[in-house]
Amino acid sequence: MARQIALITGGAKRLGAASARMFHRQGFTVLIHCHSSRQAADSLATKLNQKRTHSAFVYVADLTQPQEIRALATEITAQHGQLDVLINNASQFYPTPLASATVQEWDELMGSNLQAPFLLIQAFAPLLAQSPVASIVNMIDIYAERTFAEHAIYCAAKAGLAALTRNLARDLGPKVRVNGVAPGAILWPEGGQDNANSIVDATPLKRCGTPEEIAEAVHWLATQASFITGHILPVDGGRSLTIAGN
Repeated sequence: MARQIALITGGAKRLGAASARMFHRQGFTVLIHCHSSRQAADSLATKLNQKRTHSAFVYVADLTQPQEIRALATEITAQHGQLDVLINNASQFYPTPLASATVQEWDELMGSNLQAPFLLIQAFAPLLAQSPVASIVNMIDIYAERTFAEHAIYCAAKAGLAALTRNLARDLGPKVRVNGVAPGAILWPEGGQDNANSIVDATPLKRCGTPEEIAEAVHWLATQASFITGHILPVDGGRSLTIAGN
């Protein structure tokens, strides 16, 4: 078959970029989606194309806008006619204390973390179904099943994505496998270092994970775990074993 193609949303930086590099090393053509990180996406694609020509492409879309998701699917279908792996990595994350949370924040967090993956899967399902090895991996969070103080909307959105993962594994089988990866302490958002040490100390492995370790798990689920679907793999150094909340 032709070289396999993977689409990574939010693929310009952090965990998304690590996944793009991982799949590229394994011989995939990578489609790097970005919204506001075009410069970083172009830089990554340039480096990958220097290693193997015509192997990395950049696509820009605001995934909170359904019409842009449909346009993205149309463009990729027209240009490549193939998709083997969809990685729903793009996300927004910030606190939403109950007293001050807004409808706009609800829409942003639900839109980026839950609605966008659903609409992307809906838009790309026909193309994925044509691949003999089709797989979807959703980036979830260990806090989808735990509480996280002042992050109720984010946690609810990721919990919804976990439920979506399990349901769509049934709906899209046997042609498409659907799984999730739930990172723990990996990369801290800007300004989020205050409680980093206490979280790492509560992790059995006593260290932060790396983006590459998440990318390895994503790649394994997408390409090697051929009899696994509907499951969410914690990649958290054992953190989820030790927390009832935060």
